Amino acid sequence: AGRTEIMRAIFGIDYINSMDVYVNGKKVKITDPASAKKHGIAFLTEDRKVEGLTLDFSVKSNVVAANLGAIATAGVFTNNKQENQIADEYIAKTRIKTPHRNQKVGNLSGGNQQKVVVSKWLNTNPEILIMDEPTRGIDVGAKREIYEIINDLVSQGKAVILISSELPEVLGMSDRVLVMKDDAIVAELTGEQINAVEVMRYAL
Repeated sequence: AGRTEIMRAIFGIDYINSMDVYVNGKKVKITDPASAKKHGIAFLTEDRKVEGLTLDFSVKSNVVAANLGAIATAGVFTNNKQENQIADEYIAKTRIKTPHRNQKVGNLSGGNQQKVVVSKWLNTNPEILIMDEPTRGIDVGAKREIYEIINDLVSQGKAVILISSELPEVLGMSDRVLVMKDDAIVAELTGEQINAVEVMRYAL
């Protein structure tokens, strides 16, 4: 449908010929993920094991990975005490079930791995969080906790772009739905238009 491709372009991962991106009504130039992050955009990819995490690294290392510049001294050395504090904060905040912050991420369950990815991007304090299939392959309990995180971000005035193939998830979590088909947006739905019949009518 082209959903993931658009989001990868917005975050500066993939090249696109022509695109205008606006943040808070102001046009911004995004050439790579670093520039996207500077404009408050974060991107949780759909493949957590390949693109979202370094499985051989610890929970702590993964949580701080996207925001090392904020805790680096002279742009080179990181503060271990501060890393520990950040890791412990997000382990508690997102309820990551792990014996300790130094546990290898590859040893965690799928749901807890996903919460590590979410924590990594929350640590950048984004204004816009793009989440590509954030609940794929995780259990019901972990899904509910991801939904709670999304609702909490929205209550803080943050924007969440949720990409999902699960219709109940789309209907239950969205204020506005863009339906994509064959690399194009074919419908924009709001309010009472957000229902299964309308979404499937345009998707098919």
